Amino acid sequence: MISKVVPAPPASASSAEAFPQYCHPSRVTQASSMPRPSILALDLEGTLISNAASQIPRPGLNEFLIQCRAIFPRIVMYTTVSEARFRPIAELLVDEGLAPGWFAQIEYVRWPGATKDLARIRGATVHQCLLVDDFEGYVHPGQRSQWVRIDSFEHPYEPSDQGLARALLELRQR
Repeated sequence: MISKVVPAPPASASSAEAFPQYCHPSRVTQASSMPRPSILALDLEGTLISNAASQIPRPGLNEFLIQCRAIFPRIVMYTTVSEARFRPIAELLVDEGLAPGWFAQIEYVRWPGATKDLARIRGATVHQCLLVDDFEGYVHPGQRSQWVRIDSFEHPYEPSDQGLARALLELRQR
């Protein structure tokens, strides 16, 4: 868990200004000698947006996704929200400039169980993946080391929320 709280960038900040402390390669450190994970699985509700009903984007969403794309060759959506419900949400975020264009076509992982088993990601091993999720109960048994915890984005949906910035820092360190 990251304990450093970084102040929110000004609303007028450009993408480069929004997360400079997370963008420079010299800030990236490898936590172990294992190969760096190459697949990022993202949760939707409480992680990237408020929920599928209100669809309030988390502050810094677009820049977070752009930076994740620079780190991970493959990004997938792993959410309890059905794909039929997710796709219009993703398209709206893209149309409103709140997510990059590729987000509307992001690979979607279907899952029937009670947990998000990273082994269900097509063509991947568990150790190739990281899961960013706000709910520990969805972390599959034995895969806690692949989990990047993020505080849930909940009411009152503060514009100063730094959850994605903190998660990005941890992703760069992994």
